[in-house]
Amino acid sequence: MRGADEMRVLLVGASGHVGRMVLHHWQNSLGATRITPQFRRTSHAGSLAWDPLKGALPLVDAVKVSGSFDAMIMLGGVTPGLGKKLDINIKLAEACLSAASQAGIRRVLLASSSAVYGARDGVAFTERDLCIPTNDYGAAKLEMEQVCAPWRESGIDLCFLRIGNVAGADALLLNIARAGPKEAIEIDIFSDGRGPIRSYIGAQTMCQVLQSLCRYPSALPQILNIAAPMPLAMDALADATGHPWRPRPPSEISHQNIVLDCNLLTSLHPFHTYDTRPSEMVRQWKETLDS
Repeated sequence: MRGADEMRVLLVGASGHVGRMVLHHWQNSLGATRITPQFRRTSHAGSLAWDPLKGALPLVDAVKVSGSFDAMIMLGGVTPGLGKKLDINIKLAEACLSAASQAGIRRVLLASSSAVYGARDGVAFTERDLCIPTNDYGAAKLEMEQVCAPWRESGIDLCFLRIGNVAGADALLLNIARAGPKEAIEIDIFSDGRGPIRSYIGAQTMCQVLQSLCRYPSALPQILNIAAPMPLAMDALADATGHPWRPRPPSEISHQNIVLDCNLLTSLHPFHTYDTRPSEMVRQWKETLDS
């Protein structure tokens, strides 16, 4: 594998919410590995115009002209929403893996979701746990993993990223961004006086994790939980924004503590203590808003 200053990485899904934030921080990080963002249609210099669902030719041609990519980060896909066809995630993932194979890209980081695990209160999910998704999005992402897993046998170093909440692309901060300055949002507050506890990661920290995984000198695990090592309470995250909020009682089926075990990730990427702080995650999010 080439040195960090010589490596080239392709970011598929650069126009998505997480993709935009990661790209911003990547392009503004010192000494970063070179990144090429992919858009379906683009006139931006240094980017790749390519629709994976229409075949691999634009990617293969780009490699012939500019040289190979050391890794592909695939963050594109369909997120939950009324009437959205979630099976597109499977087709898009397969198309990207096929294109990576044809273009000689040997490492692919493919965005999955912590939603594949389902809901379990109080015990952190590890990568070895049985997946019992409780919604259509989690089921679609799990099916995507199962369909795409055989690509590892073809020689691609394929790693499924089971991503927790990315601060700024999560429901809480999106609701705050959409609300007026004095419009209070609502947060479930449980009997201990705290809100839901979830695994979060800031956009800049996410960028740094992806850089570490692209540069990792050995084969990656097939599955990685992606979040900061310590979970946080959503009321603490809201407090860090300074936006007003008010408590509401949780429903009978609400789970307070659904979190990821990120010990495997911490063996591959050196986190800082401040990466887990709500204030730092909010800072990273607001930087992308200001841009």
